[in-house]
Amino acid sequence: MKKYFAYALGTFGHDAFYNTLSIYFMMFITSQLFTNSSDSKMVGIVTSIIVIIRVGEIMFDPMIGGVVDNTNTRWGKFRPWILIGSLVASIGLIFLFSDYFGLAWSNPLLYLVLLAISFLIIDVFYSFSDIAIWSMLPAVSIDNKVRTNFGTASRLGSTLGAQIVIVIITPAIMLFSHIFSKVPFGQQTRAGWMGYVIIVAILCTGGALITCLNIKEQKNLIRSNTKHTTLKDIFRAIGHNSQLLWIAASYFLFAFSYVVTNSLLMYYFTYRLGNAAAYTWVGVITCILGVFSVSLYPFLENLIKRKAIYVGGIGFMLIGYVIFLLAGQNLHWVLTAVAFYFVPYPLIFLATLMTITDSVEYGQLVNGTRNESVTLSVRPLIDKLAGAASNGIVGIVAVAAGMTGNAKPSDISAHGIMEFNTFMFYIPIILLIIAALIFYFKVTLTEEQHAKIVAALEKKLNTNQTTAENA
Repeated sequence: MKKYFAYALGTFGHDAFYNTLSIYFMMFITSQLFTNSSDSKMVGIVTSIIVIIRVGEIMFDPMIGGVVDNTNTRWGKFRPWILIGSLVASIGLIFLFSDYFGLAWSNPLLYLVLLAISFLIIDVFYSFSDIAIWSMLPAVSIDNKVRTNFGTASRLGSTLGAQIVIVIITPAIMLFSHIFSKVPFGQQTRAGWMGYVIIVAILCTGGALITCLNIKEQKNLIRSNTKHTTLKDIFRAIGHNSQLLWIAASYFLFAFSYVVTNSLLMYYFTYRLGNAAAYTWVGVITCILGVFSVSLYPFLENLIKRKAIYVGGIGFMLIGYVIFLLAGQNLHWVLTAVAFYFVPYPLIFLATLMTITDSVEYGQLVNGTRNESVTLSVRPLIDKLAGAASNGIVGIVAVAAGMTGNAKPSDISAHGIMEFNTFMFYIPIILLIIAALIFYFKVTLTEEQHAKIVAALEKKLNTNQTTAENA
């Protein structure tokens, strides 16, 4: 239980960081820095910088996984990267959510250069931490049930971390704005945002430290079947793992749909409902449902297996989208839609994570060597790619729909609402259906299939070891 708790604390701070960066950074840019219609050019440039950096850096994620796989220290190969990555990324986050000492207005060009450098550093070091913390999962055990327990604990922590951000962000920003800027409670300032971001940075670094002090890698025959990972080996490990590629294709469509809708949700409450304070209820609901949902996963995996969890969860999300479209500006129906939309998300994530984890052994059987971090790097790679695409879309949609600065719901035109609904609802619905079909028909790596693969690996490696000893 101590290890489960330590793992959960690490992923708690980790996902609090991720949600703050991927969902709320553009909200900070459009609501605090560049709030006038004349600033739309700066919003566009910032959006472009983020998308370019994220897409470009994503190409290096498998290589980062290769670096982690090749790491050999007295603390193992994962823990040094978890701690160093979290610390550097957290410091960078504090700079990112600022006006860089007024340079945003006094010297916009220098501001953009510094922002690009900061974002690049954050993205690279967060990638090291992200890949290391999640690729520890196949290293703690090769037993499916133990992996499920660790996976459930880690996802419980990450769910709480991601959703607690939604609960506290508005009241925290208002409180710090009141304390630091002396404005009436209820208003938001840049200093208020800074106070909130510092709290997130502390949670991220502190959680990483606790994980590193309490979790160690397991040593066994299967995990010893490793070698130095070359650049060729990195792409071979991914390209020759057909199950990993099908999982990745389905999960990208799912993650992109989820992140786009989630990123636009705060805009929905602010500029469609005209009730930004009610957004806190989203965090309360998703926190409660997240704990319930994640806790239910081991039972559901035993009862109906991962494929049914994944496809059935997407069905629940589609019901949520339908309720959203019918809810209009009725807060109670909107919150009901949020509940239907969110409750399956942690389950789908866990089904994906556990299947990718099992694909480590599948790839080991196919390729002849074990690549833990390279294989597990695919999931965060997809999340970041979805986040990058989402950041680009959110900035464009916000400006196109007129949802910037102090605009009110009555200021948003019918055309603006239609554009907003297209990206928040209609496109994600189509992509989720395609994701479900891919996972149902193409992903064949079931729990039973993984058990057979582990048995085959143990037999093969034992035979090789006996042969080598006899020789």
